[in-house]
Amino acid sequence: MFQQRTLKSTVRAVGVGLHSGERVTLVMKPAPVDHGIVFKRSDLPDSDTFKVGPDLVNDTRLSSTLVKDGVRVGTIEHLMSAFAGFGIDNVLVEVDAPEMPIMDGSSAPFIYLLQSAGVVMQSAPKRFVRVKQPVEVVEGDKWVKLEPYDGYKTTLTIDFKHPAFKKSQQSISIDFANTNYISEIARARTFGFIHEVEYMRMNGLARGGSMDNAVVIDEYRVLNDGGLRFDDEFVRHKLLDAIGDLYILGHPLIAAFSGYKSGHAMNNKLLRALLADPDNYELVTFENDAEVPSSFHALPPLSI
Repeated sequence: MFQQRTLKSTVRAVGVGLHSGERVTLVMKPAPVDHGIVFKRSDLPDSDTFKVGPDLVNDTRLSSTLVKDGVRVGTIEHLMSAFAGFGIDNVLVEVDAPEMPIMDGSSAPFIYLLQSAGVVMQSAPKRFVRVKQPVEVVEGDKWVKLEPYDGYKTTLTIDFKHPAFKKSQQSISIDFANTNYISEIARARTFGFIHEVEYMRMNGLARGGSMDNAVVIDEYRVLNDGGLRFDDEFVRHKLLDAIGDLYILGHPLIAAFSGYKSGHAMNNKLLRALLADPDNYELVTFENDAEVPSSFHALPPLSI
């Protein structure tokens, strides 16, 4: 039986909120079978928990933000991407602010926290969402699509008319049957243009943003010392975001995802379109590990 996964032990970290600039404490705890990925505002003990699902993503302007009864938990996509990369099914995430800590702008620090906590199997089968027929969302020249595929494959293209991007590959295609998320995706950082950062700060946003947690670009080039971590770090980070956005479904996808100039809003609309028609998908489990698509056999090893 291909089993569900949770953390072996509790792990915590402190960072800065990207938009508030305030100190944020993050705690991740093991959770029982079928608990799902659940967020809790520890600074609001009387507020409800947030079990991830596309219907709770009600703000996608600068990140994927869960909103429930006026309570917010924002910038969850990097952490969700790490959960997808590690195959985490059940976890309680407590945070004492309206947003996750931005850390270094990638999912690598969250991967480190998961490795520190350890990961264990649980006594119930992992549930997958298998896409049965194509689902597409189109807005102008932008589009995203899910198609049937025996595994998990992702293809993404961005299109920025900027000198820094002309030197970088703006398309990426990865089949996770033969590519390691931790080494190839997790370290890719978020990026922004310096004029946009200045504008956001004037409007009370990005107060925690710096070259310690983002790739910053002026009119011509990358400003960070050391440059990029990958030659194509921009599109790799957009793929990191998409993987996290799609994992808000709460289960791994057995599908091929592709997109052109997509972002948080379109990724969420794609999940809602998928769930809108029961003929689009099915929930599946595997009693025999040999039947599981090879993409998921490449998940990081469990703790001893």
